[in-house]
Amino acid sequence: MSTVLILGGAAPVGAGHGRDLSLRALTQFKARGSRVVVTDTAAALAAAPEYAALADETHALDYTDPAACVRWALARQAHHPVDVVTGFREYSVLAVAEVAAALHLPGNRPELVRTVRTKDLCRRALADLGFRQPATALCSTPQDVVDFLARHGGPVVVKPRDAAGSEGVVRVDARDGTDGAARAFARARAGAGPGPVLVEEFVTGPEYSVEGLFTEGIPHALAVTRKILAPGTFVEAGHVTPVELPDGRHRDIAREAIRALEALGLRYGIFHVECWLTAEGPVLGEVHVRPGGDWLHAMVEWSHPGLELLGCLHDDLLGLPVALPSRPARGAAVRFVLPEAGLVTAVDGWDALAADDRLIHAELSVAPGDVVAPARSSGDRAGTVCLGADSARAAADGVEALLAGLKVHTTTPRPPDTDADEVAPAGDDTNDKDTR
Repeated sequence: MSTVLILGGAAPVGAGHGRDLSLRALTQFKARGSRVVVTDTAAALAAAPEYAALADETHALDYTDPAACVRWALARQAHHPVDVVTGFREYSVLAVAEVAAALHLPGNRPELVRTVRTKDLCRRALADLGFRQPATALCSTPQDVVDFLARHGGPVVVKPRDAAGSEGVVRVDARDGTDGAARAFARARAGAGPGPVLVEEFVTGPEYSVEGLFTEGIPHALAVTRKILAPGTFVEAGHVTPVELPDGRHRDIAREAIRALEALGLRYGIFHVECWLTAEGPVLGEVHVRPGGDWLHAMVEWSHPGLELLGCLHDDLLGLPVALPSRPARGAAVRFVLPEAGLVTAVDGWDALAADDRLIHAELSVAPGDVVAPARSSGDRAGTVCLGADSARAAADGVEALLAGLKVHTTTPRPPDTDADEVAPAGDDTNDKDTR
């Protein structure tokens, strides 16, 4: 019996796709006869008691601290060896690599994982390997952003070096001037903490990602996914997979991602590689050695009937043969509920939506009385509708039709009254919106 160690493996109720991903991993690992050891923070384990029922062991451990994870794993290995170490969160992948190296187990080299996790280092590595990349620079002050704009023109994107979920990502145009650069720098710094932030040229073109898996050290693309952004933001509003472009350029996207993974020297795990499709060809964005978020793991499994994505990862890390499907047979789409900012006054149509038997997953996290913030990161989304169908087109049409029947009504909250004689008539300063 093999023992699998999962770093950061407990996602509590309310964690959406992360919880589903972790539960699928536990189920698929256990079905293959492995013992499963789950580690996570004490708070996460306490909030997710179902993991204790599924896992053979649970231990409190901070997966964002690679050194602490290595010390714990080495101490445990002396008496309770493990055969595989893995993890599925963006902030756990470096600890996974460090622990695998310390225990002499299969895994990507820590320096490679550190490179792809740090956006500017990944940009530099890809450019050095001959891949098209936007110009980038590290900025320690708002003036550095202004100077970059002067050198390269606009627009540019300012963001943290290693955050996720579009946190702290801001577009700046030349016309925004020094004040705009300062605001963007402050937002990025708030998401990054002390130290420099990254500024890079804005790349124009539709956005895609490539989902896949390494087997025997070779990356295999399982699907190309189209990304949908909320208007005027970098927040992901939805995804559709698999995409097959009329001119066959989806194959160019997949090939570019595979070439990059091979050139970088990565050899293990599930991957999610983002890119833009420009007139000159694909331009690679971020490279991730973990599953894509936003329910992409479930969508990939749906698109390949019978595929157990996490189970295939398990088998490859143990050196067992893995048979991957040749091409997707179905399609899936996910859209996120993004109401207008304000006070939620009513929700119409959710019960009918949630009863649809084509759903892979649906959840709504707002109710009357809640306040919706402006969408600045993935954490500001108010719900999920993920649907599977016989084709990607049918899935995309189906999820749009479901959302058309959902109305989240919001009003702009009235500021506290300062003078009763100056209060405007009811309705004069409200903004009632039907949103999706």
